[in-house]
Amino acid sequence: MYYQRLCFFVFLISFQTILFSQSSTISLDEAIKIAIAKNNQIKIAAMEVKKAEHAVKEAFGYALPSFDVNATFSHFLSKPKMAFPDFEAMLTNASYGILFRENVIPYDESKFLPMETKLQSFAQTNNFEVTAQITQILFNSAVFRGIGTSQVYLDLSREQLNSTVASTILNVKKAFYGALLTKNVLGITRESFKNAQDNLKNVNALREKGFVSEFDALQAEVQVENIRPLVLQTENSLKILKENLKILLGLDPAEELEITGELLYSEETIPNVGDAVSNAIESNYDLKTLLNKREFDDALVDLERADYYPGLAAFGSYGIAGSSDDWKFQNYTQSLVGLSFSMNLFRGTQSSNRVQQANLTVKQTEEQIRQLRAFITTQIKEKILELERVKSLIDVQEKNVNLAIRAYEISLVRYKEGTGNQLEVQNADIALRQARTNRLQSVYGYISAKSELEMLMGHIEKEYLTYINELINK
Repeated sequence: MYYQRLCFFVFLISFQTILFSQSSTISLDEAIKIAIAKNNQIKIAAMEVKKAEHAVKEAFGYALPSFDVNATFSHFLSKPKMAFPDFEAMLTNASYGILFRENVIPYDESKFLPMETKLQSFAQTNNFEVTAQITQILFNSAVFRGIGTSQVYLDLSREQLNSTVASTILNVKKAFYGALLTKNVLGITRESFKNAQDNLKNVNALREKGFVSEFDALQAEVQVENIRPLVLQTENSLKILKENLKILLGLDPAEELEITGELLYSEETIPNVGDAVSNAIESNYDLKTLLNKREFDDALVDLERADYYPGLAAFGSYGIAGSSDDWKFQNYTQSLVGLSFSMNLFRGTQSSNRVQQANLTVKQTEEQIRQLRAFITTQIKEKILELERVKSLIDVQEKNVNLAIRAYEISLVRYKEGTGNQLEVQNADIALRQARTNRLQSVYGYISAKSELEMLMGHIEKEYLTYINELINK
């Protein structure tokens, strides 16, 4: 019974270990799509597009008729009063005045009452009123320009989203290829470590037979221990790069992540600077965002100027009201139609100063556009020079790797034949490891520079823009 429980416990621990050690293996394309779906900056930019779409609908709403219904009911706990002439004294004095003038009765001054004011109430205890009004704007420059401004803002938010997506794709590519580079370097280092271990085994075997000296055995062991820290260091670097990639992708930090893919170099025609700059000026997403911002700023100038123009609206209303002291209401209705005209003649220079501020914002954006164009031009020149430099190195480095492999094989043969020494083996191994690493770094540099150049030129895969639009419209 105890043995069965122990087996079950071991099985449970093993199952949990397998369950929690499962890892996600993703390619570059999958990583980019995960980032598009989960990256915080893209989420914020996508929500800005949705806000802009609602802003357009809101702007159109101001041009549509508005219908309002208001209802009020009031009950006086204490009726309001006001000072008013004494109607009783007025009527009494008027009556006696007529009788005296017509000689109906003899004139008597004492019959006249003093004329004074009395507090009187003209309100009834219970009152209600229900009014329905419809209003249609006939002309309002701010409303009509606001519709155009909101549409420009929507275009701006979409360009900002595209710019954010392009920037995220570049960051994912660099992080992914950086991790892939380190993974390949780790493979090279581990292979070198295995070669050193195999070499140590061979040397120890030869030493036991008396064919090599203790010094050679010590050198072989030192070589193994010199490479061991490099393996551990590269493993740690790979873990850190994976953690950074998970943050960029918006993944759970506790989730294990494995990447798949290869650092492949494919020779392509490098564009000339003139064509690349022209494409960038036309298609760069950051530049297109700024151009849309300038258009938006221009629209805001027009919107501020709209304050100078008059407004005209038509309205009509219908209402029913009633009042009573004993809940037996006397009701009546009223209806009217009309036009409302309004125009600001002076507002303490507020409007003119707002227009000036908006004009200055336009000029600031224009300066940013000029600065960004100059920066893009400089960056494109640098990336093209970098591509040309790396391209010229890769073919040479490929040949160098083949030479290093041959040199390492020869050093092993020479050592086994007794014509070489451990120093030759160590140097050949170091040279081979360095040659492979250099070529990988050059390929990574070429891919990174190419990705940056494509981003500067506004060349990103259309499928990713389609993918983000599908996510927004869900």
